[in-house]
Amino acid sequence: MNTLHLYNTLNKTLEPFTSIAPKHVGIYVCGPTVYGPPHLGHVRGPIVFDVLRRYLILQGYKVRFVRNITDVGHLVGDADEGEDKLAKQAKVEQLEPMEVAQTYTDAYNSVMDRINVMKPSIEPRATGHIIEQIEMIQTIIEKGLAYEVNGSVYFDVMAYSQQSHYGVLSGRVLEDLQAGAGNQSRSLEGQDEKRNPNDFALWKRASAEHIMQWSSPWGKGFPGWHIECSAMSARYLGEHFDIHGGGMDLLFPHHECEIAQSTAAHDRAPAKYWIHHNMITINGQKMAKSLGNGIMVEQLFKGEHPLLSQAFGPMTLRFFVLQAHYRGTLDFSNDALLAAQKGWQRMQSAFQLVSNLPTVNEGATLDVADVFSSIVSSLNDDLNTPQAIASFFELSRRINLVNDGKETITAETKTSMQQLIQDYCKGVLGLIPEDAGAGDGLSDAMDIILSLRGQAKADKNWALSDQIRDALKEKGFEIKDGKEGTTWNKL
Repeated sequence: MNTLHLYNTLNKTLEPFTSIAPKHVGIYVCGPTVYGPPHLGHVRGPIVFDVLRRYLILQGYKVRFVRNITDVGHLVGDADEGEDKLAKQAKVEQLEPMEVAQTYTDAYNSVMDRINVMKPSIEPRATGHIIEQIEMIQTIIEKGLAYEVNGSVYFDVMAYSQQSHYGVLSGRVLEDLQAGAGNQSRSLEGQDEKRNPNDFALWKRASAEHIMQWSSPWGKGFPGWHIECSAMSARYLGEHFDIHGGGMDLLFPHHECEIAQSTAAHDRAPAKYWIHHNMITINGQKMAKSLGNGIMVEQLFKGEHPLLSQAFGPMTLRFFVLQAHYRGTLDFSNDALLAAQKGWQRMQSAFQLVSNLPTVNEGATLDVADVFSSIVSSLNDDLNTPQAIASFFELSRRINLVNDGKETITAETKTSMQQLIQDYCKGVLGLIPEDAGAGDGLSDAMDIILSLRGQAKADKNWALSDQIRDALKEKGFEIKDGKEGTTWNKL
């Protein structure tokens, strides 16, 4: 494809991307609810949307990237019942809620830095935008699409459906939702206040013991989970912006409710494109703290989990995520991570050779124009990162052929190789030398050693080549020479 196409969940089609304002893009991505340390389920979305952002920047767009922090209003049941997740954790840790929020926001952002995710342009917190949320709720009430009961405010789904389509994103049919809700008990907290079981909270009345509450026109309370993103996206990107991203698990009800709220308040849908990534699974089940099967990212970095045979670096994790298309599921396993580690090491080893590759003035047998076209076409095809990585492996193969004296390249092709690696592997895919992510320098040191060994082989100094291999083995490093290059693994 010659232009970027993205799968728009709103229209269920692959669409060419055109920004609302020329060469400017506004992106809003739902960030974490900061009530615990980041787990592997937290990393896929940030990596996917980081690649999208980086690719748009390479194409000359100025990108405003907003990723929020949810620090109030996300209840344990992911709906309108139960305790606030953050407040519950604050009681467990015997801390102020904002201490909990700060601790886990810092932990989340530390992981983002290590996996080389660019910092957001703006990182708004829900608790910092209570005024905007209250004002938006008031507008919805004035339009007759929300109602107040006992200090709580609910969105009137039936009234909204007389004007717009509730279910436009998820494909849910309101009549079916009503039938399903009718089979549920109305005794759940707050359900008996609603005119319709499918109505959702914009503002919840706080009991006296509730530790997170604010003054509002309806009394002391706190915002609903959905209204937060609608208010913050409008505040920083306007009432209509380019891209709203998030996990597929947020599609309903969170994003569906966002569309309803924003349409009710502003008379138009908030985003032009809705992009959803699929989940990281473990044994076929979504990985999440709430399900009790989350593997903490720090456990992966340190190798401290029963499912892990060793520690894995941040770039191995990023490579693992990008090996699957973002709309497909990505099933976690130790073997899959080991394979990702070896693949990434093999690619790095080849890239380290480029600066020392010999060139010829004429009669070269290789170029990389087709590799460049393949990478660009893959990214334009709904960010097909697995296909882009396959093209980088082909580039690695050609690099090794030249390094082994089996093929030749011109100085121009060598420069093109370096530019491809810089712009698309490091720049767009965000895959940088492992030491820059892990911070221990091991991968970089190994690349230097293997580069020296590669030069020894090129000079036919077999004794030195074997000496380096054997010395590394004594120190616990396995070296393997294959047709696509040399790889290493810590035993």
